[in-house]
Amino acid sequence: MKKDSPLARRMTPRSLKEFVGQEHLLGENKPLRNIIEGDLLSSLILYGPPGTGKTALARIIATTTKAQFKRLNAVMAGVKDLRAVMEEAEALQAWKRKTVLFIDEIHRFNKAQQDALLPAVEGGLLCLIGATTENPFIAVNPPLLSRSLLFTFESLAPAEIEEILRRALKDEERGLGKYKFDLAEEALLYLARIAGGDARVALNALEMAVFSMAAESSATAGGAGPATISLAQVQEILGRTNLKYDAGGDYHYDLASAFIKSIRGSDPDAALYWLAKMLEAGEDPLFIARRLIISASEDIGNADPRALCLAVAAAQALQQVGLPEGRIPLAQAVSYLACAPKSNAAYLALGEALSSVKNSPRATVPPHLRDTGYKGAAKLGHGRGYLYPHDFPGHFIPQDYLPPELQGKTFYRPGGQGYEKE
Repeated sequence: MKKDSPLARRMTPRSLKEFVGQEHLLGENKPLRNIIEGDLLSSLILYGPPGTGKTALARIIATTTKAQFKRLNAVMAGVKDLRAVMEEAEALQAWKRKTVLFIDEIHRFNKAQQDALLPAVEGGLLCLIGATTENPFIAVNPPLLSRSLLFTFESLAPAEIEEILRRALKDEERGLGKYKFDLAEEALLYLARIAGGDARVALNALEMAVFSMAAESSATAGGAGPATISLAQVQEILGRTNLKYDAGGDYHYDLASAFIKSIRGSDPDAALYWLAKMLEAGEDPLFIARRLIISASEDIGNADPRALCLAVAAAQALQQVGLPEGRIPLAQAVSYLACAPKSNAAYLALGEALSSVKNSPRATVPPHLRDTGYKGAAKLGHGRGYLYPHDFPGHFIPQDYLPPELQGKTFYRPGGQGYEKE
């Protein structure tokens, strides 16, 4: 490995002993550990957030397996590269030797590229290890996924990232030990926290902090003692918090889900936290506004009809004033929606009505409800027997408005909250 490689690359664990995190998979007698140590590899899909060790684990497998290990990155590779690997694997198979193919970012392969892999995986020519940050049930073709063992990686805990950072600071061969810097405890905790469970983000931030301080400091190897980097210095060097976010990936939708579920669960504090996290990370505020409009109808509905008015007004206000001030009407709408009485009666009613439409495709408009606004409608019997409600006391008269097949059917069942109770 090159000495000028990024710190995160240099500190890649070389063995399972050095690997930090994913204890649910790699702890003693855990399934993935037993597979690796026993060299019992079958096709695997490693799914999880970036910086959690998927590629690092593939490198460990490469050094422990007796099979030939080949690596492709889905961003750069194509069907031609896959065929070259398969031809080489066929030659080795004649000598009773297996081939393990690791594909990083396998979700970037299109359907045709993934389909090209299927015969080799199904026939045992290749043992596939695919790493992905995208939901494999969406990003990986079902036939390929069904022939692979799926292992889900989790974001690293702050304590695990702290351990990785401490190793990097002390390691003089691969890490930053030669610079003789210490990190104040609160600075270490800060880096571990803002990394968002991503070891790569944490190591990159640490490397930036040490390099910046080294350029300004006279502290060198062999000096009077290690210099300590304070929290304030780290914050000044790093500037704006590098929040984990991908506007098109799973985390984007996970945040949006947490946001809406907090509103639905009537927790304004949690809803405002997820709003702040999305805004700080660069989410499109109009996406947030659209989600609020949906929530106002789906989760609050007629329990408080003003919720929809406020959500729409907040979206319009955002378009008028833009950011950063546009955050204020969003916060007002979020707090109002979270505290409003809840009802999904209208949402459920629409679902039931749609189901009835599908189950009764031949149901037609009853004659008394048909259009009478053209010459000859009366001869067709249209409008005959229709009772005009305004001609009756209270502007109401009972009559049938549903098709005969659905008479007596109830879709809308008002709840016991807010205006629906009335």
